[in-house]
Amino acid sequence: MADVDHRPDGPADPPDPDGRLPVFSVVDIETSGLSTRRHRILQIAVARVDGGVVVDEWSSLVRLRWPWQRVGPRRVHGISRRELRGAPDLASVLTEFAARTDGTVLVAHNMRFDWGFIERAARSNRVELVPPPRVCTLWMSRRLDPDRERSHRLADLCDRYGVGNDRPHDARFDARATAAVLPALLAEHGVTDAHGLAAFYER
Repeated sequence: MADVDHRPDGPADPPDPDGRLPVFSVVDIETSGLSTRRHRILQIAVARVDGGVVVDEWSSLVRLRWPWQRVGPRRVHGISRRELRGAPDLASVLTEFAARTDGTVLVAHNMRFDWGFIERAARSNRVELVPPPRVCTLWMSRRLDPDRERSHRLADLCDRYGVGNDRPHDARFDARATAAVLPALLAEHGVTDAHGLAAFYER
């Protein structure tokens, strides 16, 4: 996954009248490469977080449009063409993704990368996807380290916050790991409710 600094779109208004933190949908994808134009999504996963707890998980492989298409660096993501043969097509996976994340705040570690692929794929497959409020844990971590003295890769955040991730570069496990570091990052920024989250993105 490319390591790109990016300030995502934060929630403009508190989603709940009582100010509690919103429900987060933590997403991670595995792709055949880094270009949204030339490469494709191979796997997508969502961990739904409510009250700091993962309450639901979903993941899916994505069938290649053509069987000869390359899957990219298998040594990184471990996904083979054979595994993708019986998977749902991309339009079906994106439709399920849209339904599962509807009404939530989307979270990713490097939102520009993940959302860039998802948005382009939805447009190409004519899947209606309303842009949700978005939170980037990479950006949040870098805000804590303005002099860039530490690494902010997901693996290093897991080490820093004592989060286990037995299968890095598997979208399901990376989404789960990102969901686990999110409360720690929110706490370090002093964000305890929706009002604080909105104020954080106005700084």
